Amino acid sequence: MQQQTEGAEQPIKVEFDNFEHGFPEGFGPGGWGYLAYTVGLAFAVFQLYVAAFNYLPSQVVRGVHVGFLILLTFGLIGNFTAKTDFGRAVSWIVGAAGFLCGLYQWIFYADLIARDGDPTNTDLAVGTLLAILIFEGTRRLMGAALPLMCGACLLYWFFGQYLPSPFNHRGYDFDQIVTHLSFGTEGFYGVPIYVSATYIFLFILFGSFLERAGMIQLFTDVSLGLFGRTRGGPAKVAVFASGMMGTISGSGVANVVTVGQFTIPLMIKFGYRRAFAAGVEATASMGGQIMPPVMGAVAFIMAETLGVPYSEIVKAAVIPAILYFASAFWMVHLEAGKHGLVGMKRSEIPSAWKALVARWYLVLPLAALVYMLFEGFTPLYAGSMGLALTVALILGASITLGFSNTVIRYIFWIGLALVVAAVSRKGLEIVQVGSVVAGLIVIAALTRGGRATLAACRDSLADSAKSALTVGMACAIVGTIIGMMTQTGVGTIFGSWIIGLGAKSLFLALIMTMLLSILLGTGIPTIPTYIITAALAAPALAKLGVPLIASHMFAFYYGIMADLSPPVALAALAAAPIAKENPDKIGWEAMRIALAGYVIPFIFVYSPALMLQAGDPMQAQLGFYGAVALATFKALVAIGLFGVVAIGFLFTRLSLIEIAVAFAAALCLLGDFQFSDTAGFTLAAAVVLWQWRQRPRDAVAAA
Repeated sequence: MQQQTEGAEQPIKVEFDNFEHGFPEGFGPGGWGYLAYTVGLAFAVFQLYVAAFNYLPSQVVRGVHVGFLILLTFGLIGNFTAKTDFGRAVSWIVGAAGFLCGLYQWIFYADLIARDGDPTNTDLAVGTLLAILIFEGTRRLMGAALPLMCGACLLYWFFGQYLPSPFNHRGYDFDQIVTHLSFGTEGFYGVPIYVSATYIFLFILFGSFLERAGMIQLFTDVSLGLFGRTRGGPAKVAVFASGMMGTISGSGVANVVTVGQFTIPLMIKFGYRRAFAAGVEATASMGGQIMPPVMGAVAFIMAETLGVPYSEIVKAAVIPAILYFASAFWMVHLEAGKHGLVGMKRSEIPSAWKALVARWYLVLPLAALVYMLFEGFTPLYAGSMGLALTVALILGASITLGFSNTVIRYIFWIGLALVVAAVSRKGLEIVQVGSVVAGLIVIAALTRGGRATLAACRDSLADSAKSALTVGMACAIVGTIIGMMTQTGVGTIFGSWIIGLGAKSLFLALIMTMLLSILLGTGIPTIPTYIITAALAAPALAKLGVPLIASHMFAFYYGIMADLSPPVALAALAAAPIAKENPDKIGWEAMRIALAGYVIPFIFVYSPALMLQAGDPMQAQLGFYGAVALATFKALVAIGLFGVVAIGFLFTRLSLIEIAVAFAAALCLLGDFQFSDTAGFTLAAAVVLWQWRQRPRDAVAAA
């Protein structure tokens, strides 16, 4: 366990003005740190129990989950910011009150169901206290923006009946609002917190264990081996490694501070400007939220909201995610050509093949996860099995390190595979798989390296509880907005505006939705941004003929883009200390590099085949897969042109006229009007051929 050993009487300095980017290392000073560590461990064990057995009622799971979130949030913030032990004690007492509010759902579960709609004074007191603690905990954890927005919704809920039509509602009493907010399944304990209490925590743990097993090093070595020697290789390594990290981690900021520690200095060393290098890493890391199979927390919430299997979300996200990373890859390639940046020396890079041969087994949990998701298993089951397999690999590797004979190592792994096959011959069951893991734990406890690995796994459990706090608290507080909208029906007002605008122009309706999502996202995280935008605009877009998954993914993408957009640009803030550069400069560079992220959503709205959805305009002529191929090709050409426009380089530097023509060609390929494709491809061909003709002249002149 990592502890803060100094500063027992002084607040521990943090990098930002809140903990939205995560807490410092460790759990706090002295005994307070051990208390936080123990609570985090208990939180993780509870979540593992829920994932493995799930015997408790859903409302109880949600209540205890929120209780743990509040307890650990106030406890850790007190540990890291309070100047005295008395201040830390007060924080823990406040957190304990929040935990009791969550436990109230378990203790009085049957009574609360029996008196639904007729709360007692105690119910109202507990519900009110819960609301206060969620708002205050979120404010301390993430800043004031999200609580202020949710507070405005709460004020509207209480006093909206006094507004003029059509903004008013019929009015609701205090007990109606508190009951709906604190005890129903459409307030604090709504779909977002259900997803946080089940899928999200489990996949955070899955990613954490894979990272501890050495997956980051594998991704980095493979990326270096594949692209290190190419033009501008270090930046391509950053894009590729971050994209691979996105397959196991759905947190953009986490990707920045892990992969970025290596890639940003490497890019700067090989000639990239500091702001550009940090912008590349921020752009690639934020793409982790849209990169299957794990994606971000929003993907799980989307699946639950739409009532579709998670595999459908993954399938719809695959091509746009690949296009997003291909665009970032193309941008850094053009930037390297523009400034004459070269790759790394052969002696400086590892062999991708040797890296895969040495650690190929780390890919097995990810492969098993993908297989189970697409075979129809629930994300909860697939994640549990993937986690169990990862733990088995970690423990097995630590046990075999003590074997000096290679033959004995092979015998151990073959024996372990046979045991797993034997216990799963009638199908994978969590009890049998758990028994195998338990056996490995016993064996590991008898070896020196195994005991150290067990301690590291225990630390991963506690660290995962810390990592889950910002996501969980955001999921809890946005229940205010969901509850207000479901009880008052105010969302239909905004939806009617979108529909009215879309009747004249779908493009304008999409622009309005995009602006709403980006504006919300500049002050609040991706999860609440998606939830609010999806609740307000996605149903209206669906009524305008946009496929439901496409309308929700549209809102999701721009919530991510908001984290790259100044003035807030959270990913840029995380990259700034590593690059030693101004966050605003990084944010503007990231927007330029991520230009494809701003246009891909428009492409898949007009060409649903890009998301493997039916209803594409070209499907009747080309068939489903023909429409998919055409949509993908158009998107590739469009983002290629936007990259040329953003960087101002293809084979040579572009003139203003060439930039204008390339931009017009890209817009034509995005459009949906007569001859738009013909015009776009013609203009694109003209730009490419003109640039190609100029290339030899520049080469001769340079010589």
